[in-house]
Amino acid sequence: MFARALALLAATVFSLSAVAAPDEIFEGHDYARVKNPQPVATGNKIEVLEFFWYRCPHCFQLEPSLDKWVKTLPKDAQIRRVPAVFRDDWMPGAKLYYTLEQMNLAGKLHHKVFDAYHIENVNLNNPAVLADWIAGQGVDRKKFEAVYGSFSVQSKAAQGGRLASAYAITGVPAFVVDGKYTTSVSMAGTPQRLYEVLDQLIAKARAERNAKAAGSKK
Repeated sequence: MFARALALLAATVFSLSAVAAPDEIFEGHDYARVKNPQPVATGNKIEVLEFFWYRCPHCFQLEPSLDKWVKTLPKDAQIRRVPAVFRDDWMPGAKLYYTLEQMNLAGKLHHKVFDAYHIENVNLNNPAVLADWIAGQGVDRKKFEAVYGSFSVQSKAAQGGRLASAYAITGVPAFVVDGKYTTSVSMAGTPQRLYEVLDQLIAKARAERNAKAAGSKK
């Protein structure tokens, strides 16, 4: 009887710990405050920026769990992926992402680009290789090349680089919530903790927006 009681107590403690709220986040440890907050591009929705690089192994490793977390985002939050450009050899990946986005192919091919670089060892930085790979995905080669070489794609890629500088991003993957707070796996410690931090930063941004809206009505 005593042993059964102990087992029941242990199970109760375990079940309570399993549903316990995540540890509270702390500025300077789990996240940092942006010195010069930037305007967001998501309007009424809380913006979550992901700075990434297709050839970054850490970005590649994070992508599956990140994709799952994105599906849990509340309706008032929206993720926006931004390919960072820290060097000239990062530009092809940035142009590729914005080309896929402009052609409404990001949802279909974003993950496949990661796989091409990291699993299949395909050098998509090479224009000829990229064109052949794109054609192999069933995409019109000429249309792709026209968009890839367009001024609008070049401009977006350059803007992504400037945005990373504005947020003082020095490595990827990195995240910015509502133009005010930055975090990363290296700050949070683990991917799971990263998502807990992001969830709490979204809640923090929501509370700040609501307080601002209430103040403007007075």
